[in-house]
Amino acid sequence: MSRKPRDQRVKAKGLRVFVGFVYAFLFAPIVVLVLFSFNNSKRNAVWKGFTLKWYDALFHDTAVLQALQNSFKVAVVATIVSSIFGTLAAYALVRYRFRGSGIYNGAIYIPLVIPEIVFGVALLTFLRAVSINLSMTTVVIAHIAFTVSYIVVVVRARMVGFDRHLEEAAMDLGANELQTFLHVTLPFMLPGILAGALLAFVLSFDDFVITFFNAGVGATTLPLKVYSMVKFGVTPEINAISVFMLATTSIILLVYYKLQGAPPGATIKGAGEE
Repeated sequence: MSRKPRDQRVKAKGLRVFVGFVYAFLFAPIVVLVLFSFNNSKRNAVWKGFTLKWYDALFHDTAVLQALQNSFKVAVVATIVSSIFGTLAAYALVRYRFRGSGIYNGAIYIPLVIPEIVFGVALLTFLRAVSINLSMTTVVIAHIAFTVSYIVVVVRARMVGFDRHLEEAAMDLGANELQTFLHVTLPFMLPGILAGALLAFVLSFDDFVITFFNAGVGATTLPLKVYSMVKFGVTPEINAISVFMLATTSIILLVYYKLQGAPPGATIKGAGEE
């Protein structure tokens, strides 16, 4: 095997160094945040030693725990509802052609591309126009409104590779439309549904801007709580909260990418073996 020319080796080395700088720029603040969440000093400017007291304080802080509970409630409800609506919408957009279907296919991307502050203000204006008081319910409604598009996009991408002959074969073997959907189509869609649901959960759990405009009294989520704490300075306890959120979302995103990489026939095969 011939060695690469010297100029190609230099370019490859330079590219690796450049990529290293890019990753350092992206992740250095996160590394610093994680390290200083274990700082024994209340001030983040100087490292005073290792401690876990900020994590202990975090999990004994009633206000933070309440905000965390609110975030989980909102994220779970919004994920379930948006998964149902998004899956049905994706199925309809892929399976059927009707007047205006092209417009609907394009409109589904609008919540994904417009700035969050515009979306949050628009939802607030709508809720005020229909005389709905801001509360935890309005936060859930707002999160459903912007997460359902992610479900549609992910599930629709999954459905594009679906072989319609599988449904035809099932019907030839005596299955009706409902049985075909439950035992053939839905198992194929399931990895996309789960991946979209995990993505929606992460987006809902971490959202600040849209929540800020649509939250009422008693609807403080964890991002809103962190924002209120930052006003008095960044302490190691805030770093600890951020590390907890970072760890939660990272684990969920890893599962999301794992599901996205599942082979198309894996779910159907597993269902058939049962």
